[in-house]
Amino acid sequence: MSKSKKISRRRLLRQATGVAVGGLLLPGCNRPPQEMAQEVAAANVPAPAVVPAETRGANEQVGVGVIGCGRRNGQLAILGKGGQGKMPPYARIVAVADVNTRRAGQWAERYQCPAFGDYRKLLERREVDVVIYATPEHWHYLPCIHAAQAGKDIYGEQPLSHTIREGRRMVEAVRKYKVVFQTGEQQRSHPKTRKAVELILNGRIGKVHTVIGYNYPSPYECDFPPEPVPEWLDWDRWCGPNEVVPYHTDLYLSRVPYVRERFRPLPAEKYAVGPGWMSFRPYSGGELANWGCHGLSMVQWALGMDRSGPVEIWVEPAEKLPTVVYENPETRERGDALCSSPIINYRFPNGVVLTLSGTDKRLGGGATFVGDKGKITIFRGGYECDPKGLDEDPLPPGAIRVYRNDHHMGNFFRCVRSRKDPIMDVETAHRVATICHLGNIARWLGRRLRWDPEKESFPGDDEANRYLDIPRRKGYELPETV
Repeated sequence: MSKSKKISRRRLLRQATGVAVGGLLLPGCNRPPQEMAQEVAAANVPAPAVVPAETRGANEQVGVGVIGCGRRNGQLAILGKGGQGKMPPYARIVAVADVNTRRAGQWAERYQCPAFGDYRKLLERREVDVVIYATPEHWHYLPCIHAAQAGKDIYGEQPLSHTIREGRRMVEAVRKYKVVFQTGEQQRSHPKTRKAVELILNGRIGKVHTVIGYNYPSPYECDFPPEPVPEWLDWDRWCGPNEVVPYHTDLYLSRVPYVRERFRPLPAEKYAVGPGWMSFRPYSGGELANWGCHGLSMVQWALGMDRSGPVEIWVEPAEKLPTVVYENPETRERGDALCSSPIINYRFPNGVVLTLSGTDKRLGGGATFVGDKGKITIFRGGYECDPKGLDEDPLPPGAIRVYRNDHHMGNFFRCVRSRKDPIMDVETAHRVATICHLGNIARWLGRRLRWDPEKESFPGDDEANRYLDIPRRKGYELPETV
């Protein structure tokens, strides 16, 4: 049979199930972005039809749908003019979606593909095999669950979820619909990080008893004065499950660049450190979730806790996090300082205690593991041993080895074809996000908490269990997955 007449099994299944195609296609993508933006307004459509994921032929092109056309997806998808970034040559962007229709139109013009204001229309496209989303934290759960229901494999950015209950539903959806899910925790794919983790797991520093992590700030509140909503932005949809609040640029941006005139003049070390939604409830878990998911991923990995977690969490001093509200734009300094206290502690089932008290910024991407024979500090892209030389002798035959992979996005696309779990699978990502959420909950309550990592609840603690999820407005409910 000629190549032109070959039809993949997956394509036949999609045709058989009658998945809708159309919807907000942008013909003639060379038109002005302003004109295209008018055609990508969000539509109120139901969740996409369920389509099973199937193995793809080795030479078949993989169509990629991008949800969230901002900075992070730009780093993942674009590398040089006209490039496809970190994706393999057989992958191609075939559709994009963003509530910012101007930005979606610009991406559509660049990649000569349709753009949508509602990502669910993107999920209906037959040519979309894989979804890559990089959206605010409160917008992770729905694209993930709906993409799984639509039979799309998924690359989702960290942290996995905005709440513990969201994360478990995301895991259930990925497993139920048998899709591949990779979380964007690139440190798991770094060879030096892998070596450090293997040294710890194989007892090179002896029995680990203490781990020192970075003192990540929790989120704070904002009550900014209203600004006009840009005509190209669906602000109601951006707010997602949360109450719709007045628009303000310093809430909409992930981080506020300090080149804005009201912040001049500033010393060089203060450049680009405005809060943005990444520091504010109810849109984020603060730096404890944003950066903590990277450093605490190393802790979970090196302690062998990828399918479990701590059993006790407490704060010192035993007091609640202060209420910090930003009513006007300012630097992150005040909020981060006040929301870094009290200090968070975790105890794992094996007795190891993790304390988030470190001030060395390198620990933001790792932690210091202390054993009875020495210590190893993991940081982003490397590690240090104390005493030096702990890593010089090779590990013996039969030593514990971790998942070997040196290219995070490449690992994902290889798994799309092999149908195997990637290095940062959805369950592992959920456990990492959970430890971040637990730390915030302990700070909000200001007291010692017991945690059951199997049942994922606080035994006999109704007050704490109320923090497992958030209230959601109509239309943004947490989908049932089992």
